[in-house]
Amino acid sequence: MVEFGDLISAVGEFCLYQKLLVLLLSLPLLITPFQMVGQVFMVVDVPHYCNTDWIRAVGPNLTEEEQLNLTLPRGADGEYDQCSMYSPVDWDLDSIRAYGLNATEKCSSGWVYPTAQQPSLLTEFDLVCDRKDLGDISQSLSMVGLLVGAMIVGPLSDRIGRRPVLLISMLGQSLFGLVLAFLPNFTLYVVFRCIMSTAASGILITTLPLATEWVGVSYRPAAVLISHCFLAAGQLLLAGLSYGIRNWRLLQIAGSAPMFALFFYFWVLPESARWLVTRGKIEEAKKYLKKAAAINKRTIPPELLDQLKCEARTKSGSILDLLRKKHLLKVTLIMACAWFVDGLVYYGLSLNVTGFGLDIYLTQFAFGVVELPGRICCIYMLRWFGRKKVQAVLLLVAGLMCLIIVGIPEDQAVAITVLAVVGKFAASASFSTSYVYSAELFPTVIRQSGVGLCSMAARVAGIVAPLIRLLEQYHHAIPMSVYGGATVLGGLLCFLLPETSRIELPDDTETDNHEKRNKLQTLPKTDSEEKEMNSENKV
Repeated sequence: MVEFGDLISAVGEFCLYQKLLVLLLSLPLLITPFQMVGQVFMVVDVPHYCNTDWIRAVGPNLTEEEQLNLTLPRGADGEYDQCSMYSPVDWDLDSIRAYGLNATEKCSSGWVYPTAQQPSLLTEFDLVCDRKDLGDISQSLSMVGLLVGAMIVGPLSDRIGRRPVLLISMLGQSLFGLVLAFLPNFTLYVVFRCIMSTAASGILITTLPLATEWVGVSYRPAAVLISHCFLAAGQLLLAGLSYGIRNWRLLQIAGSAPMFALFFYFWVLPESARWLVTRGKIEEAKKYLKKAAAINKRTIPPELLDQLKCEARTKSGSILDLLRKKHLLKVTLIMACAWFVDGLVYYGLSLNVTGFGLDIYLTQFAFGVVELPGRICCIYMLRWFGRKKVQAVLLLVAGLMCLIIVGIPEDQAVAITVLAVVGKFAASASFSTSYVYSAELFPTVIRQSGVGLCSMAARVAGIVAPLIRLLEQYHHAIPMSVYGGATVLGGLLCFLLPETSRIELPDDTETDNHEKRNKLQTLPKTDSEEKEMNSENKV
């Protein structure tokens, strides 16, 4: 019986067809970071105070400064209070000036934003004072959408295929992302953003199996991480867009509309041939394999295609296998934990871009710049050190950076930002490693279900991360301590996972990945690996 890896070797492990496929899968990821964390730049805090136009009825000729001085209390620092006002009275202007106002109340007629600026979510929907936490809460609710997507997309992709789920997700993200720009109130904004996030989750999850199931063993990390480099480039694009477009509605359109340019995917995006084989769709799988071989200028031996018929009986799997089978249960629990702390530290740092003391656009740009080498370095680190060590060490570094930040004085903005950037480097690299590692640990028949389940853990972390930030009102060190401590613990747990470097992808749920280790030395090496081995032997 032919192994599917033999067919990939015949087609070409990472030739023109696979490179074009990786490019196709990468383009949507340029836009995804905007949909996930772009709201941070729509709720930047600005000076504001209560609307006290009631006094204009008795003093229409008052200057703005006189109006504020008569109607707003001052804080201990001498500045006008931003969230309270003197209670309106039925006095004439002379009496108000003579006796002054004493009773205060919360803003009852809205707020005024004196600085000239473009409309933002904060100013248009008054996300200030008692409504200030709504920004973080809405970010958490959008992460609920990512969680729902992870719950739905994984099993659905294993059932109906990778291609249709990805196409539907792309359409949903672009359509609902565009609708967000035209909504009249904040409640509708939160609801539609949650739906849009569900589609974004589908893109993140479904690109993974298509990238890994079409390439050879040695090229799996490169296929996944090249696409993740586009995520890093999307972070840079987010910094540029948000800096250049301050009107939140125009920014939302600019971050959503480009996805419609990818409508041609309907005709060119292939299905996973490996998935088709596991579902018994042999003829369709052969069609894709022959097309890939033709583009790569290769020829598949007829006897290999004939033997492919035997693969049609691959036993199907269920998401319950992840809980019933001992080796899969261990992998699932630890990888879910790894994804959870990945999401916690990644979103904890990303969403706190306004809290490090430097210009938020500069900080976001630094975050994007450092993500790119983080994703690229992963390709080489995974090749040199394997999956387990890289996953564990990166999580430990990200967690330690957060813990060190706790001990830095708040006025040391540059030092804090540098540590945060290092933490973001490790967190982004760790996230990429998790995608590669998960795709290799779970068998084909439930790969999407397994990755989706782990992704759910990351989305729960995404929901929790903004809420943890609210704890800083009790002590500024609490959020970073939680992010750092949990991440260090998750990194230590990863040392319990099996290694999957240069091991063929499992197709059914019966095979323990530990058994695959015995084949480690028998797999063909790439030319680059042969050169490395020869140079080491000479030394």
